[in-house]
Amino acid sequence: MTSFIEQRVAGKKAFITGAAGGLGAAMAHLLARHGAKVFLTDINEEAVYAVATAINAEHGKTVAWSAAQNVRDEERWQSALAEADSAMDGISVLVNNAGIGAIGGVEALQPKEWHRVMGVNVDAVYLGCKYALPLLRQHQPGSIINISSMAAYKIDPDYTVYNASKAAVASLSKSVALDCARQKMDVRCNSIHPSFIRTGIVEPFFEQLGEEEAIKKLTRGVPLRRLGEVDDVAYAVLYLASNESRYITAAEFRIDGGASAV
Repeated sequence: MTSFIEQRVAGKKAFITGAAGGLGAAMAHLLARHGAKVFLTDINEEAVYAVATAINAEHGKTVAWSAAQNVRDEERWQSALAEADSAMDGISVLVNNAGIGAIGGVEALQPKEWHRVMGVNVDAVYLGCKYALPLLRQHQPGSIINISSMAAYKIDPDYTVYNASKAAVASLSKSVALDCARQKMDVRCNSIHPSFIRTGIVEPFFEQLGEEEAIKKLTRGVPLRRLGEVDDVAYAVLYLASNESRYITAAEFRIDGGASAV
């Protein structure tokens, strides 16, 4: 018998980008376990298909679908959302999770890299919100969850474009939230700001320094003195996707082990 806690997002239909692994895959698994249908996209078609297949195997029925998507492609946003709408009979949750980074100060960073990162981290969030909102409007209450980063606040001059892009996501999320509110739509929009999470992104640090030394370095400014886990972020997504958070919009969720307080 399914317990109450497993029904936290029963009936929800979530569209998640960047879902081939890491945070996106963890979100998809958790939402499905709590009763949601999930449509997963990623530029890596084979890997995101594997995630959807694993979710369906776990549940013994089809609750997950997948598709290839380059989130910088405006037309693909429209067609992918249409596919999801058809597969799940609607969309009530959008998770803009896809993101990339680049290293370089403002002089060293090439315009090509600036536009590439901004395209994935900011333009794609705008496109997702723009084209998902008509579908969310039909399936209220709805929720838009944009994955930003603590890099929006903790500035490193070697991460110029990443810092700028994640700050833009925080601001864009508030604009979308207020726009929905003034239209009297029951659609909320919030941003999530993780610090270092144990995903493939930190693997190069482990390889270079060894795991113990890498963790010590990465958590130097984190009061809890540990890396975050993917489920630390996935549970925040679960909460914001659920009706438990119906009065929360234009908020920033900092999942950082206390780093922003010091």
